[in-house]
Amino acid sequence: MRKNKPHCLLLILLVFTLFNTACAQTSGLNYLKEEQLAQQSTVLFNNTNNMIPLRNIGNLKIASIHLSNPQAAGFDSLLNKYTRVTSISVASYDKGKQSGYLAVDLRPFNTIIFQLTEPDLNNQQLIKLITDNQKVKNVIIAYFGNGGKLSLIDEVTAPILYAERESAIAAYYSAQAIFGGVAVTQKLATSITQRYRSGMGSTTEKTRLQYTVPEAAGINTNNLQDIDKIAKEAMNAHATPGCVVLVAKDGKVIFNKAYGYHTYSADAPDKITDIFDLASMTKTSATTIAAMKLYEEGKLNIDSTMAYYLPLARNSNKANIQVRELLMHQAGLIPDISTFGVIKPTDHTVDSSAAFPVKVNNNYFLRKDYYKDIMLPAMYYSAVRTRGQYVYSDVGMLFMQQIIEGITQTPINVYTQQQFYNRLSMQTADFLPLYRFPESQIIPSEVDPVYRKSELVGYVNDPTAALMGGVAGHAGLFGSANDVAILYQMLLNKGSYGGDIFLKPQTVELFTSKQSPISRRGYGFDMWDPIAERKYPSEMASPQTYGHTGYTGTCVWVDPKNNLVYVFLSNRTYPTVSSRLGSLNIRPRIQDVVYKAIAKGL
Repeated sequence: MRKNKPHCLLLILLVFTLFNTACAQTSGLNYLKEEQLAQQSTVLFNNTNNMIPLRNIGNLKIASIHLSNPQAAGFDSLLNKYTRVTSISVASYDKGKQSGYLAVDLRPFNTIIFQLTEPDLNNQQLIKLITDNQKVKNVIIAYFGNGGKLSLIDEVTAPILYAERESAIAAYYSAQAIFGGVAVTQKLATSITQRYRSGMGSTTEKTRLQYTVPEAAGINTNNLQDIDKIAKEAMNAHATPGCVVLVAKDGKVIFNKAYGYHTYSADAPDKITDIFDLASMTKTSATTIAAMKLYEEGKLNIDSTMAYYLPLARNSNKANIQVRELLMHQAGLIPDISTFGVIKPTDHTVDSSAAFPVKVNNNYFLRKDYYKDIMLPAMYYSAVRTRGQYVYSDVGMLFMQQIIEGITQTPINVYTQQQFYNRLSMQTADFLPLYRFPESQIIPSEVDPVYRKSELVGYVNDPTAALMGGVAGHAGLFGSANDVAILYQMLLNKGSYGGDIFLKPQTVELFTSKQSPISRRGYGFDMWDPIAERKYPSEMASPQTYGHTGYTGTCVWVDPKNNLVYVFLSNRTYPTVSSRLGSLNIRPRIQDVVYKAIAKGL
């Protein structure tokens, strides 16, 4: 192995490629070449306890410490793709505080990643901090530089990711290796110290998404440039103020870019970390995956009836409706129930109180038990007219929510957070995002001048879900494109992610395959349409494709044949709903670009 010093112009191009994926192919190929060199020259030591790749990261509190590493910002940005990591500069303590304060500030963290370069190995206080912490915490060393200098830290027994190359891409590679975004495959070709001898080194497996360039998945970056054109067409046509597009191929995020602004006033540009109202993507991203979990645990029988799970259904016209009918939208239920139009002035107020505890949005509080007194009866007393036919219904997913919450004795937002989102370290996925995130990170979905009399930012767009306090089986989930990709990559992996099992492969295969004899639907999931003229969800999607769309202008599609996850998030409903996103076929046309790029290859 030999040392590599980065060239500034190349680094600028490569970093731009990584995070915007819109450079010329030359830059993509250069990135891929350097990534391959980083892979070939990165070795893992002291991993006897298999700490790397990290597991159960939703339960970890992680700090990343750096002193002289010039690639620290890029390294930390990649760490934060996987989970929240606090970046700490040792230099800031040297300037403004006594160095001992750093040890105190590290107390809340149970996992510490130290970025070391050659000069850092001479800092005895830093080395002592490492050796002290490795006794009581998870400690990982990411070392960049001359391997012979590792003899200076022989007392370190924590895992060491040794990267001889000191490029930005080597830093990205090491950061991803810590979380299993890439596999560590190399052993030492020659001895570098008395301790680290030829043939030493642990190998790991790839367990999570990797963040790289299209060329890493056999795709020419240039062939994805039409995504820019189509997205800008959507902005110019006022189909949506902005959007975020993400493409993951072969477990690698090869395209993730934001376009436009939060609103048409161009007040804030969209970012790839922005949080969107996912609308009906909630049906699969929350309600269906919860049903899948309960199904494989033997707690939910899709052949059982509503009456079996819901006492209120026993004397209704819905008593013998089966769970599978709800999931396939064949229960004969009406599409939705009446919402704001039937609310009386005495049902809501501008201030919260014990009598009006349900917050719909700012200055709108619903009276206690409105859902139980008005909305539930409307659901149970509604007509059943089209049973056995396919009629898309939010009410069916509201009943699924009741069934799930009855089985788990847990609100569906809490159950999905505990069983999936936290364990997957989906950092933004939540039903009530304003409890955790600032408005500036949340994309506004609508301006409602009639009922809610406000701009909706962080409050669910769907009126039924709004009157339920923001948590519903058919709508209410918010999240970023990266978090959506993580969840659906888990499904594409047949239920595994990050070294953990979330669902059994046979469960995923059952729910994500076509089940209805009269429609394209699976259990909960929308599917590829066999009627060729419809070109749904995309002209080139395989028959195995499954996913869902959302009213606010969102979609996610998983294509197992092509090992592909496609995410599109927008707010086409702002300030009022626009039909142009659909009439211009923005979502499927972008998806078509991806398929054509796959077909063309490099």
